[in-house]
Amino acid sequence: MLLRLIGYIFGIGALLALCVAAVAGFLLHRYSQDLPDYDVLAKYEPPVMSRIHASDGQLVAEYARQRRLYLPIQAVPDLVKAAYLSAEDKNFYSHPGIDVEGIGRALLANLKSGGAKLQGASTITQQVAKNFLLSNERTYERKIKEALLSLRIEQAYSKDRIFELYLNEIYLGLGSYGIAAAALNYFDKSVNELTLAEAAYLAALPKAPENYNPFRDTDRAIDRRNWVIDQMLENGYIRAADAETAKAQPLGVNPRPRGNYLAASEYFAEEVRRRLVDMYGADKLYEGGLSVRTTLDPQLQVLARAALQNGLVAFDEKRGYRGPVDRIDISGDWGAELGKVSGMSDVPEWHLAVVLAVDDGEADIGLEPSRLVSGKLSDERTTGTIPLSEMKWAKSSLRRVGDVLNAGDVVFVEKVKDKDGVYRLRQAPKIQGALVAMDPYTGRVRAMVGGFSFDETKFNRATQAYRQPGSSFKPFVYATALDNGYTPSSVIMDAPIEIEANGKIWRPQNYSNKYYGPSTLRIGIEHSRNVMTVRLAQDMGMPLVAEYAERFGIYDDLKPYLPMALGAGETTVLRLATAYATIANGGRKINATLIDRIQDRYGHTIYKHDQRECLGCQADDWHGQGEPELVDQREQILDPLTAYQITSMMEGVVQRGTATRVQAVGKPIAGKTGTTNEEKDAWFMGFSPDLVVGVFVGYDQPKPMGRGMTGGHVAAPIFTDFMKVALRDEPAKPFQVPPGIQLIPIDARTGLRASGAEGEKVIMEAFKPGTAPPSSYSIIGYQDSMGQPLTVTPEADRAIATGTGGLY
Repeated sequence: MLLRLIGYIFGIGALLALCVAAVAGFLLHRYSQDLPDYDVLAKYEPPVMSRIHASDGQLVAEYARQRRLYLPIQAVPDLVKAAYLSAEDKNFYSHPGIDVEGIGRALLANLKSGGAKLQGASTITQQVAKNFLLSNERTYERKIKEALLSLRIEQAYSKDRIFELYLNEIYLGLGSYGIAAAALNYFDKSVNELTLAEAAYLAALPKAPENYNPFRDTDRAIDRRNWVIDQMLENGYIRAADAETAKAQPLGVNPRPRGNYLAASEYFAEEVRRRLVDMYGADKLYEGGLSVRTTLDPQLQVLARAALQNGLVAFDEKRGYRGPVDRIDISGDWGAELGKVSGMSDVPEWHLAVVLAVDDGEADIGLEPSRLVSGKLSDERTTGTIPLSEMKWAKSSLRRVGDVLNAGDVVFVEKVKDKDGVYRLRQAPKIQGALVAMDPYTGRVRAMVGGFSFDETKFNRATQAYRQPGSSFKPFVYATALDNGYTPSSVIMDAPIEIEANGKIWRPQNYSNKYYGPSTLRIGIEHSRNVMTVRLAQDMGMPLVAEYAERFGIYDDLKPYLPMALGAGETTVLRLATAYATIANGGRKINATLIDRIQDRYGHTIYKHDQRECLGCQADDWHGQGEPELVDQREQILDPLTAYQITSMMEGVVQRGTATRVQAVGKPIAGKTGTTNEEKDAWFMGFSPDLVVGVFVGYDQPKPMGRGMTGGHVAAPIFTDFMKVALRDEPAKPFQVPPGIQLIPIDARTGLRASGAEGEKVIMEAFKPGTAPPSSYSIIGYQDSMGQPLTVTPEADRAIATGTGGLY
């Protein structure tokens, strides 16, 4: 009977086992039919942030939809691995994808806690399956598929590969995907710099980063971190003393700032971003993990920003105070109210402040409270004063502070050096401008500032603002002439001229409204003579001038009209600086670039600006061969001798012409001022032998800046301030005279060979082979009765100069 009962029970058990096996087989078959293809893990390319670096390697900016840096498992420190294994899956390296022991342990823990603190049992492999191949829905079907996929993934991939996928995919809060990005975003560190406490906190986050926010849920975050530390101790990864020390530490979260990381680089970085989108598309930039080495020189960039900002502020302050940024209620907590007003974060020297009280001699102010790492305003309140002496610019004959400021006014202030609590009144200028500094031999843009404040307006006036260059275009008219048979001593008539076009008469005038008779090309450019430039362009023909302008890249399609010879077309500071760089380097065409090199996520170079061929650079060993040679195949668009001639003439602009204030640089400089009608645009374009700099100043909506606000008065001082510091440690390097140029002493006024006569002003003029100062000269734009250019002898010239004062 007993045996029969045992057999009966055994039979029922066997039947049940078969039924369970059948059901399990059915379920396995069913859920195996539509499992995702886990082969995608082998081709996994997660969205990775792109990083922009300066020329010296400093980080400039990061761009990403998901802030992730992919880290190979070999680069992950053992401490970080131990933290995640202890927190998530201590048996990871021993189980087949499903941890039976872990499931049992979780069930037991959940029963003991009565469900108050549920513990999961998903392995790292299961989390990889869920995160990469499945949804987050909480169903038995998804869990079955997750288990099946885990078993298959374990058979297909190594443990290290699975762990690597996990550590780079998990979301850890603060917009961080993967441990490398989390280390940067939470602690502003690389993973190799993380302490035990920091690694444990990051390992506490995968399950629910929102529940362990370091600012909102600090206590809960510390508890969870300490639990991870305890698990690491229990698993033998750390010592008890280290665990206790780590548990006693605060979270110490120090969020990495977003946006730009390098001071003053905002306009430069945004221009690089735009160019990368044009080159590769937004997806490649924000998800492709590009590593971009730019041409940016961080030191020059800071100097450029300071020079431009100081120049714009100086111009603006001469026009007085326009009023407060805003007004707020100061009857309660003025700090909280002030914190609601937007300032300019990229002008760190300036602070928002609110006027608290005013008397005749000073204003009491409250400064905008600082922000804590959590983003909240600090409770600390700082006050100061603005004395009358630090706001004199606000109003002519200002005698009382109350004539300018009132309680409740929100203003910008800047701390006065060496005076505690004393500030100077500031205001954001309405005038705008741009500065570009470029290497003339490579086209590498070393510094770029596109306006006073990127925070205020992101419009880049160096690359996006098309403005008339005015007289700063003239060197290209004169270079065209020198390249086509004229010499620096060729003489042009500076006298009234009328040009008829479309039934209208155009009468170009010089800025001084005066005319100066026969003058050399050199004098014409040194003193920026409009009428001479028009006559020269008329004599050559504007189609030739337009061809050269397009060859230099200043314009894409310059209409061959004579007013264009005076810079009436529109171009950008960057394009004009590139054209000046071509003159500075001896006539080689260059392409301006902000990017030196781009690498993809795997470190492969996919773009390189320098396209010169290196002959002999690929040799395996040395057999007595000569040094490798770089072959420069760039187009020669201007005769090197012509380039030197126009450079020498532009040196004269600084030495004797419209830009004499640039002499303050104290180094050899060539350049040209530019001013448009009614002083709506002011330019100075100039260069030393190794650095080209372009400066533009004007209102965004073009309007007159005021009589006398020329390129020499407004833009040249900014250029001078920049070049003084940029070239401070450089030797006074002269412009190199190319082979073939003859330097001959001439009379600077007439262009004739110097005679040694008393009162004669002699300069050394550059002539090409086969040319020399004439014994007499033909006056371009002045004909005799037969319609031929009038020829003047030295004797006649002296009679003209001492008699009537010039030909008109």
